[in-house]
Amino acid sequence: MSDTSPADPMAEAFEAQRDRLRAVAYRMLGSRADAEDVVQEAWLRLSRQDAAAIHNLAGWLTTVVGRISLDVLRSRQARPEASYDDSLPELVVTLDDGPAPEDDALLADSVGLALLVVLDSLGPSERLAFVLHDLFAVPFDEIGQILGKSTAAAKMLASRARRKVGATKRPGGVGQEQREVVRAFLAAARRGDFEELLRVLDPEVKLTVDTPAGVVVTLGATKVAAGARLSAGAAAQGRAVVVDGLPGFVSWHEDGTPLSVLAFTVADGRITGITIVTDPARLALMGLPDPA
Repeated sequence: MSDTSPADPMAEAFEAQRDRLRAVAYRMLGSRADAEDVVQEAWLRLSRQDAAAIHNLAGWLTTVVGRISLDVLRSRQARPEASYDDSLPELVVTLDDGPAPEDDALLADSVGLALLVVLDSLGPSERLAFVLHDLFAVPFDEIGQILGKSTAAAKMLASRARRKVGATKRPGGVGQEQREVVRAFLAAARRGDFEELLRVLDPEVKLTVDTPAGVVVTLGATKVAAGARLSAGAAAQGRAVVVDGLPGFVSWHEDGTPLSVLAFTVADGRITGITIVTDPARLALMGLPDPA
């Protein structure tokens, strides 16, 4: 809930910027709760300023939100394995009936799983430069000021991030190689084949599980493989799907109620990220296809 007062001109000016600031913070952090906290902190900082001294309120607020978000991203590096009291983005699940063309124009507007997975692979400075410039058209000189770097350095960071984003995009939708890697993972999970799981998992794979208690993140192939063996039954029955442009799998209980939705990020023949939704409340709202 906002602490701003609509009778306050500064508060009114801030409220006019709130949605945009929230969008910036969310694309930076991938967490709605963290984004709300960042926006509220920006308001607190604004409320302590002399409004007459701020000549460009939108630019000032973008700078503040960018710096706070950057601090949050850097602090996460010190605690990469944690539980977050926040839900994943809304996921679009469709049956995997073969490759479908990808609309590049969706990239700038998407805040779905596919984009957040890609952004999560960027370093904090790269992520800020890419998000602010490519998604919100913030000039590089302003980005450089936020990062404490030159305009040229900010351009280089954004360019490097853009190459990483482009390298992970799937120009032909979900490809056959991705499907085969996912099938190998699911088969190994069913068999409890630890060595095969390690073969198809990237050493730094990230597992994100959305449970009724919150989102839990686990890092590393050894831990993810061990968990996959323990939960092999969850993937025993189901069908292949596409989840926000990523290869996925949906499974059901014997009574036909959804059990889980999995989405996989595959690069260079290995799984670099797995997202699993097991929260029954979220599954019930996802418009999943019927069991095969």
